[in-house]
Amino acid sequence: MKKILVANRGEIALRVMRTARKMGIATVAVFSEADRHSPHVRFADEAVLLGPAPSAQSYLRGEKIIEAAKRLGVDGIHPGYGFLSENAGFARMVQEAGIAFIGPNPESIEVMGSKLAAKEAAKKFNVPMVPGIEEAITDVQMAKEIGRRVGYPILIKASAGGGGKGMRIVEREEDTQEQMERAISEAMSAFGDGAVFIEKYVTGPRHVEVQIMADTHGNTVYLFERECSIQRRHQKVVEEAPSAILTPEMRRAMGEAAVRVAQSCNYVGAGTVEFLVDSTRNFYFLEMNTRLQVEHPVTEMISGLDLVEWQIRVARGEKLDFKQEDLRINGHALELRVYAEDPLNNFLPSVGKLEKYRIPEGPGIRVDGGFEEGMEVPIYYDPMLAKLVVHGATRSEAIQKMKEAIAQYEVEGVATTLPFGRFVLDHPAFVSGDFDTHFVQHYYTPEMLINSQKDGAEIAALLGLRLHLEQKKKLTVPNG
Repeated sequence: MKKILVANRGEIALRVMRTARKMGIATVAVFSEADRHSPHVRFADEAVLLGPAPSAQSYLRGEKIIEAAKRLGVDGIHPGYGFLSENAGFARMVQEAGIAFIGPNPESIEVMGSKLAAKEAAKKFNVPMVPGIEEAITDVQMAKEIGRRVGYPILIKASAGGGGKGMRIVEREEDTQEQMERAISEAMSAFGDGAVFIEKYVTGPRHVEVQIMADTHGNTVYLFERECSIQRRHQKVVEEAPSAILTPEMRRAMGEAAVRVAQSCNYVGAGTVEFLVDSTRNFYFLEMNTRLQVEHPVTEMISGLDLVEWQIRVARGEKLDFKQEDLRINGHALELRVYAEDPLNNFLPSVGKLEKYRIPEGPGIRVDGGFEEGMEVPIYYDPMLAKLVVHGATRSEAIQKMKEAIAQYEVEGVATTLPFGRFVLDHPAFVSGDFDTHFVQHYYTPEMLINSQKDGAEIAALLGLRLHLEQKKKLTVPNG
């Protein structure tokens, strides 16, 4: 493999290209008109304009990406995450064009892309499931019967869903009809598929996922777990590896279950198996993500492995040169997703120009980013500026290092999740490890964030921002 096209943008495109360059592989960037001056375009050996800013006219144009790859003599296409990364049709088109798809085979993507098909496949391999029904339904009476059988609260979920869309918690039987109709309607508009399934709602859940890597020679290993329970709007913000709550026995059981999920769909490459862990430490299969995860750096930090390098090596047909018993957890890693979002205003995107942008540096600090000072944060894409990752010998050392890195990070021109990250790190629930996916609902308000800021200048900046927002609200003319 001498040349790779990265079918993505921003930080993940740069991340993949850095490893390719280290391996002596040439890179091709693709870009939209909004990203013409982005660092990933300058870093690549060659770059191709796909079209206007909206994703549908640029980064989602699979046929145009493949056409460019063929024209430039590309050997492999790495999809990153998001966009076309879990699109089985695109993976198939890449393979049919005689180019290596640096990811799993299209059949694995298809099976794991449907929550129902994924559950069906995993169930045959003796993977623990949340009690419920593994078939799509639209019948309200049947939903009520399932609710009575497994016990309320129940969770109605879109089969084709993700990111919290088409998902409804039902506390009482009499609310089932209304919530089911809402879930079906939301699923139809978001995914064009109204299929929903029902399972018991796990109270006090933690979101723990296991990284796996599989080659084409029948070897599959798990690279330990990541704790991803700190979320807002069902999206992760703070991740860590390893999880503070797993015993060695539980880690092995979850890891082996994750390997069985991968084997259930003949998986190849890097993938992540997500589990829910309840308050009594039972774990249940949630879904599999058939791509590299945003939070993969924390796994790299504790395992010493470059996951992108192994994705490329596996795509070249190489055999994993390590076995499960060779793998060890080294220290503790934390990641904060630095979004251009306003934690004082319901985490809404904050677009604008990065008037000042300086990232922290030092031993054990890693910033995977795609922005520079003076750049505009575009409205067309996910508002993540960077991933701030730290590594320490212990969890408490990693937390302290993350606090210092946040203090060094300088951003002016847009609001970011940096103050929220500091709030999480200071909170007793996080420090003790006793938290779940409801951390934000239970512990966070904008007022608490302002009160938690120790530094007077930080308080002044936050209050200034708050006044600005209130003024903006007053100036907004309400729709008739």
